[in-house]
Amino acid sequence: MRIFYIAICLLFVYLSSAQNSYKDSIESYFKEYVKEHEVVSGKDKEFISFFPVNEKYRMTCRFERTMNSPWFRMESSGPIKKNYRVYGIIHFTINDTAVTLNIYQSQDLMTTKEYKDHLFIPFTDATSGEETYESGRYIDLETRDIINENVLIDFNKAYNPYCAYVSGKYNCPIPPAENRLTVAIRAGERSFGKHH
Repeated sequence: MRIFYIAICLLFVYLSSAQNSYKDSIESYFKEYVKEHEVVSGKDKEFISFFPVNEKYRMTCRFERTMNSPWFRMESSGPIKKNYRVYGIIHFTINDTAVTLNIYQSQDLMTTKEYKDHLFIPFTDATSGEETYESGRYIDLETRDIINENVLIDFNKAYNPYCAYVSGKYNCPIPPAENRLTVAIRAGERSFGKHH
C-alpha cells in the first residue's frame, strides 16, 4: 500500500512539473517574442499582451495534404498581394466543435533557402475585433512538422501581423474565408494594448 501511495505521489509530482514546464516554456517564448519584436520597440513593448497559457490549445491535428492546389493572390492589408496555395487542411475539435483550417504556402518564400519549407495559418475566430486583432492572427510551421498525417498546432503561439501595430505600412495577408472560425480561441497574442 505504501509503495502504491508513493507511486501515486510521484505521478502527481511528474504531472504537475510537466504542466509547469510547458507553461514555463511558453512564458519564456512570450518574453523572447517581446524582446526580439521587430516593429514594437522601447516602452511600447509593455502593450504587447497574451492570453494566459492554456495547454488545451496545444493539440495534435489530423493533416490532409492538398495536391496540385492552384496558386491564388491572397488579400492583404496593403496594395501588394502575393501568391499562395493551400498546402493542406488540418482537422481538429475545439470547445466541442469540429473545425478545419487551411495551411498555406507562399510562392515567393519557396524560392528562398531559409524559408522554402515555411507554411503558415492565418485565421480569425470569435475573439477577433474584441479581444484579439480584428484582421486575424498567424501561426507558423514547417513542412517537417507534419508527421504521419498529423501536425502539432499550438495556438498559444498565435501572433499578430505587423499591421496590428502600425497602419498603412505593411502588406499583411488577410485570412481567406475558409479560415474564419466561429469558435473562440483564447490563446496566443491579444490586441495591442496601446490601441485600446
